[in-house]
Amino acid sequence: MKTQVGIIGGGPSGLLLSQLLHLQGIETVVLEKHSREYVLGRIRAGVLEHGFAALMREAQVGERMDREGQIHAGFFIAHDGIKERVDLKGLTGGDTVIVYGQTELTRDLYEGRDRLGGVVIHNADDVKPHAFDTDRPYLTYRRNDEIVRVDCDYIIGCDGFHGVSRTTIPRDRIREYERVYPFGWLGVLSRTPPVSHELIYARHARGFALCSLRSNTLSRYYIQVPLTDTVDDWSDEAFFDELKRRLPEDVASSMITGPSIEKSIAPLRSFVAEPMRHGNLFLAGDAAHIVPPTGARGLNSAASDIYYLYHALLDHYQRGDDRGLDGYSTRALARVWKAQRFSWWMTTLLHRFPDSSPYDQRLQDTELAYLFSSPAALASLAENYVGLPF
Repeated sequence: MKTQVGIIGGGPSGLLLSQLLHLQGIETVVLEKHSREYVLGRIRAGVLEHGFAALMREAQVGERMDREGQIHAGFFIAHDGIKERVDLKGLTGGDTVIVYGQTELTRDLYEGRDRLGGVVIHNADDVKPHAFDTDRPYLTYRRNDEIVRVDCDYIIGCDGFHGVSRTTIPRDRIREYERVYPFGWLGVLSRTPPVSHELIYARHARGFALCSLRSNTLSRYYIQVPLTDTVDDWSDEAFFDELKRRLPEDVASSMITGPSIEKSIAPLRSFVAEPMRHGNLFLAGDAAHIVPPTGARGLNSAASDIYYLYHALLDHYQRGDDRGLDGYSTRALARVWKAQRFSWWMTTLLHRFPDSSPYDQRLQDTELAYLFSSPAALASLAENYVGLPF
């Protein structure tokens, strides 16, 4: 098998890049180790930057997002029994975000690939990149007892933090930066009306909480928990009781609860691998960087990688210009580190750290008070939340 661009990973990043390139006449093959049903069963973030939404429209898969997604012009930060609104639209001169579940976004991308006859190979076992330091890189995967080879010009690793793309690179050629936070998020999805039409980020002495949503009938709630906790430690009743303790009274009293349809604990981690290019192997999304979910930068940071790769590959194939490919890592990492900074700042502002001193807590109080006393500070928050320019 031969193609121009071989993509490892059939999640949103790999599918989006494949769709965008296909529309420009550039051939791709996507290799995904799991089934389509497994990929669509993953519950992930659902807050999209305006730039990500524009990419979906350019990929001709944004119709349902525009029809069913919810435009959010602001969000709330709750603290000390009150909630204060961050006016994203007003502070940025008109920019907003779209709340649209990653599962639905991925479904739209799959339908787009099907409509164009895109090659997405599922249940591809033992995917491996080869010879990426040469001008003849290739991929292999196992199908039953057969090893299949895919020759390509470039390999794009969109296979996540635990994928093979980054781990194939020799350790002495890559530098990794990591911070593991001493807590996780326990998340519950319930078929209930959201308690608020806009997200509520809550800072409380008992720990962080978040009231989010997927639709007018599907709510997504989170609470900060120790890393030692398991899902079995939390019944639905115990979860909602704890959530309500961390919210202002008027929010807690109006919350409609119901049985969870999904429950999981996600540890929080910050991670960056540099560089993001190794010969003709390019890393994108979680394969190269991870942020805590605070601030909703993870999926959106992956989209910015795809934006840079898409335009760099267009320049190469349509104009013979390799400057975008040569500068991909530097350009992508500049935006990645800004997303890292913002996610770290949001996380440290709103969470209760187990080893924090009274001094640390007073600084946290002061940072929050300053935020809502300074139009410049609020504008900086809003600018980062809606997404920095590509």
